[in-house]
Amino acid sequence: MELFSTANDFLLWTRGDAFNIAVSIFLIGVFIRVLEIFLMGRKVDFSEPRGTEWGPGLKNIITRSVVDNGTFKRAPFVVIVGYIWHIGFFICILFFIPHIELINAMLGIKWPGLANPLVDATAAVTMFALVAMLWYRLTHPVLKFLSTYEDYLVWVVTFIPLLTGYLAYHRMIDPYPLALGLHILSVEVFLIVFPFTKLMHTITLFIARWYSGAMMGRKGIES
Repeated sequence: MELFSTANDFLLWTRGDAFNIAVSIFLIGVFIRVLEIFLMGRKVDFSEPRGTEWGPGLKNIITRSVVDNGTFKRAPFVVIVGYIWHIGFFICILFFIPHIELINAMLGIKWPGLANPLVDATAAVTMFALVAMLWYRLTHPVLKFLSTYEDYLVWVVTFIPLLTGYLAYHRMIDPYPLALGLHILSVEVFLIVFPFTKLMHTITLFIARWYSGAMMGRKGIES
């Protein structure tokens, strides 16, 4: 007996059971990873604090998000293209109106979206930037040597949702329920992989940057 007799059955499965499983794994995985970080704790600092922690910690999150001149001069391609695909990726996730409606249905919150043609163009630019980053990784001797299977896995699970979303939006796969189902499934794979790979840096980088800034602030050092 076939698992899915029609494309609509496949779409319903991706919207139902598969979606629930993926979101559950994502939330539980992220919770465990963050809990691990905080359970590691830190050594008690008995020295007298020379400053506060929260302000410098938040400042460090902001300042470290801007690339310094030295890094830009050493790797301008990586910096520019990296910013392009990161910003583009989050625009596609957070400002595509159907995505906002999904979030609103789940969490009861919404915000203004961008015009569909603008998000569509952003997706195309983002995919191009991701392909450029892959090409750079494959042709740069040092970066290629340092790359692991995880790096390529992360690239694939990041790229495929953009590609399937683009194909579904332009009705380039027939029938449409199959195209939409493939897009949703690719997002679910992304959610499942997220907590267990380098994608988790999307969350942990803010914790690490805050901690670094907070420690410098406590010692009275300008971050």
